[in-house]
Amino acid sequence: MRVFLFYEDNEDNKLHKTLKMKLPKSWKSGPISQLLKQFVESYNSSSLGESNALNEDDLHLAIIMEQESKNNVGESDKKTLPSDAILQDVIPDRSNIFVCHGKSITLKEIQDEKDKIRQKALEYKASTVQCTRFGCKTRFPKGGPYPSCVHHIAPPVFHETAKFWSCCPNKKVYDWNDFENIQGCRTGICTDVKEVDQKQFLGGTDLRAQNVTTQLKSIDDFNKVQQAGGAEAKPVLDRLERIMIDDLGIEKELYDQVVDSIRKKALQEDSSRVEAELLEEIKTTLGSKIKATMKAIAVENLRIS
Repeated sequence: MRVFLFYEDNEDNKLHKTLKMKLPKSWKSGPISQLLKQFVESYNSSSLGESNALNEDDLHLAIIMEQESKNNVGESDKKTLPSDAILQDVIPDRSNIFVCHGKSITLKEIQDEKDKIRQKALEYKASTVQCTRFGCKTRFPKGGPYPSCVHHIAPPVFHETAKFWSCCPNKKVYDWNDFENIQGCRTGICTDVKEVDQKQFLGGTDLRAQNVTTQLKSIDDFNKVQQAGGAEAKPVLDRLERIMIDDLGIEKELYDQVVDSIRKKALQEDSSRVEAELLEEIKTTLGSKIKATMKAIAVENLRIS
């Protein structure tokens, strides 16, 4: 087994040293600290040691894994080696090993640091919650404050190998990382309240059910969809407007004002949205608001009773 040791951790190039070593077989099962000791002895016994004597206690070894050449290597590319690690476990044959300033670390010190990081992660997770909005992975302290977030307004769809958000059907991908990177279609405030009756994802059965529903729509609904540029939300909104104004007594001016405000906000978020997308946004937002109001009334009635 051969290794190449480099001491370059000095601004004066004249004090650098390269040492090629053929290691005895007995060293393979020993600690790598003997490598450092051998290099320091070689360095200090040369003319370099007279002007720049090295102290083994103030040095450590580092390695560049899976690197054919040591050229163009930054400090961040070097992995510090624990002084008590078994040589054959951490150093492949013909590796480039760097002698660097700074005290060595041990396997126990590395494990202790990992344990600290893991404990901090557990404590952070225990004291925070993740936003329950679709696609938002933001974590925040329990009880707030609640940060802003970018999210989706409908569940994801996983069908065969395709992955997409049901609110953004045109952004279909097949790789999980690509799916994770799909930008949310709405901005809002994070929440820790989970919709208990909301499906968390959709599959082939849901898609087939949606197709059946679409096929059973009336001729009148079909014509409205066509006239609105393929907007499936158009007949739904027409029925909702008729019920709210004619049956529930809500003023038309108020209804129009609410619809226009949702439309304007959607255009502010994405000015490229077409009419069909705007109508879908209006339908989804109104449905969400009405649902929230109904729940609030139900909670209030239960509290009173």
